[in-house]
Order: sequence, then C-alpha cells, then structure tokens
Amino acid sequence: MRLLNGQLQDAISMADRAFQFGDGVFRTMRCTGGAIEFWARHYARLQQDCAAIGIMCPAESLLLEDFRKLTPVDAVLKIIITRGETARGYGSPPALEVNRIVQVAALPVYPDNFYQQGVKVRVCTTRTSWQPALAGVKHLNRLENVLARREWSDPDIFEGLMLDRDDQIIEGVMSNVLVLSDSILSTPKLDQSGVNGVMCEVVFDAAMQHGWKVEKRVWKLDEIKKADAIWLTNSVMGLLPVSSLCEQHFAPHTAQVLLLAALKQLRQKEKFAILKEPAMTKG
Repeated sequence: MRLLNGQLQDAISMADRAFQFGDGVFRTMRCTGGAIEFWARHYARLQQDCAAIGIMCPAESLLLEDFRKLTPVDAVLKIIITRGETARGYGSPPALEVNRIVQVAALPVYPDNFYQQGVKVRVCTTRTSWQPALAGVKHLNRLENVLARREWSDPDIFEGLMLDRDDQIIEGVMSNVLVLSDSILSTPKLDQSGVNGVMCEVVFDAAMQHGWKVEKRVWKLDEIKKADAIWLTNSVMGLLPVSSLCEQHFAPHTAQVLLLAALKQLRQKEKFAILKEPAMTKG
C-alpha cells in the first residue's frame, strides 16, 4: 500500500522528476508493533538529505499522519520525496511543489543463523561514483547499486561490497560496513561517495556505550580481510556478521552478542509509536 501526498495512489505522473531524473531522496525504516524504530534519527537524516539537494522536506506531522493512515504493525516503511513535476530539461523553478510518497511492505524474516554464524559476501566489479556533493545522501539515483546487484545470482551470497575508483571499500549494495580491528570499531569514510545509514550510526552509539573506540577511516580490500570481524548493517536487517569474504573466513565474534544486546536496548528507548496501544478489555 502507498500514499501520494496523503492519498491512496498507485501511480505517479510521468512528469515527476523522480521518474525523469531520479531527482529526490528516500528513507527506509523498520516498524515493529506499530512503532517506528529510530524515527527521530531517520527524520533528521531525511531533512539533511533534502537540504543537500535543495528540496523542501515535508513536515514531520504530515509524514506521521500518512503512516497512521496505512496502519502498519510489523512492516518496512519507505518515504520518497521528489522535487516535483516539470517538463523536460534539467532546470526547475525554485518554488516547485514536492511530492511525498509513503509506502508499506512486508517485513522480511532473516534466519537466526544469519545473526549467529554470519553471511557470505562477494566483491562487486561495479564501482561507486566519486561525487562529494552527494556523498552520504540517500538519493534516488541508485543505478550503480542495481548494476552491482545484477552481478550475482548465487543464493548463498547475501551481499556484495562496492569499492570506489581508488579501490577503497565504500559500502555494501544494500548496507553499510562495520569493521572490528585492534579493538576499534570503524566504518569506511563516506566523504566522497556512499550513503550514511542510520543503523550504522546507531551501532556506533551502542559500541561507545560499552566504552569501545569508534572511527571512520579508509579501508582497502587486503586490509579488511585481516580484520577481527566484519558486519553489514541497515535499518531493516539490523546487524549481520560476515562469515566469508573473498575466500577469507571469519569465525563468530564475542562482540556480536554485546552489540545485539546494546542495539535491543536502543531500539526500545528510541521507538516512536505511530499507532495507539490496543485498549485493555475488562475481564
């Protein structure tokens, strides 16, 4: 189910700039029990991304009202903000009215062994583009990720890592990357390309609560294969350990239990209920 500007709608105008140019941004969130996980962080990041490409971010109250109309309980929620509709040509008037799309999809179920034993990862030949102006922004131009995901059909491979033009690891096709090495939890610097994911930020906060050192740094493929542990993260799947990368195997790390426990606490603390609790019936 989806809404376009608050109305049930399954179509959008072909004049919309998202359709013509990928001109917009999006966020994907996890909803459990009628509550959005880490909503405040997602909305803040949505505001930042809209500002980065110069479009007006819809009011928080509008987006929440849209979600309430769709009454999600356990679901994946997605927000798409487009610059609006124009005729052909890259230019657009400054006062263009944005379109907001809110949709709900089924929440995927990942096997328990993914979180306990880890998942297999490959390296993609498709590279991420160098573009500092869009670095970190979750914009709608995701063709590189589409091409990267087309590189494999083996169901045993869960994810692919994407490198930049300098052979630096940037991110996964659908995830951010976290690395534990020398007792420091790090993630690749995303000042030239890539997407700053909310869950990566959350994991950093969870690690710091345990007194861990965290940092953003450059990672090359030969370096990351020597790490103590590697994780993939996004807002839907949470935190998944990597068990295999380029024939290098990683045993389950004790840090996984600590991080998952800390994440569980943060989830409970930062959930934002969009649906009212069901009324208690008198027995």
